Amino acid sequence: MIHKLWAEGIGTALLLIGVVGSGIMGAALAGGNTAIALLANAIATGCILYVIITVLGPISRAHFNPAVTLAFWLRGEITTRPALMYVAVQITGGILGVWATHAMFDLPILQTSETLHRTGPAQWWSEVVATWGLLFVIFGGLRSRPDAVPTLVALYITGAYWFTSSTSFANPAVTIARSLSDTFAGIYPGHVLGFIAFQLLAVGLAHLTLRKLFDRQG
Repeated sequence: MIHKLWAEGIGTALLLIGVVGSGIMGAALAGGNTAIALLANAIATGCILYVIITVLGPISRAHFNPAVTLAFWLRGEITTRPALMYVAVQITGGILGVWATHAMFDLPILQTSETLHRTGPAQWWSEVVATWGLLFVIFGGLRSRPDAVPTLVALYITGAYWFTSSTSFANPAVTIARSLSDTFAGIYPGHVLGFIAFQLLAVGLAHLTLRKLFDRQG
């Protein structure tokens, strides 16, 4: 279990380094062109996802996301105590990843996002779609091509940055951590609970629909 927890914490920290760091670098180099900054952010996030899932998947199954852990718990593939420990280290790792990124870019370590407001029915629904889609990719991939899951998740999230209005957070730990960065990838802290509520709603919807789609195939 110690190895699994280390894998989840390190993986989630690296994920946030990829998300927040590429957002800072993209915004700095894009000359005010938000589309280019978002493209850089999406590509870097997809790249780090492929790496951490490939490297750490054999150790912890590469959740890096409380929504994914909850989905596996609902399926009976992880018990309650390990699931709670996973969530704790995912959140902790995400926050540490944000702080490490601030240090790399010589920014104040402790900060909150004050400028990026992400809220409203359109973005909440986007988080439902993004999170349900992520679980669709994971469980569908595990059913059909387990070896392709790192590639599938990386491609899905890279694309979802562009086809969802929320830029596809799809991860409560990422949402919490990004509220602690007043940079391109941030989210206003007052909007975090709304995002997380709809991410968890998506987990419930995925549990009801994806089991029928994948688990009962012959």
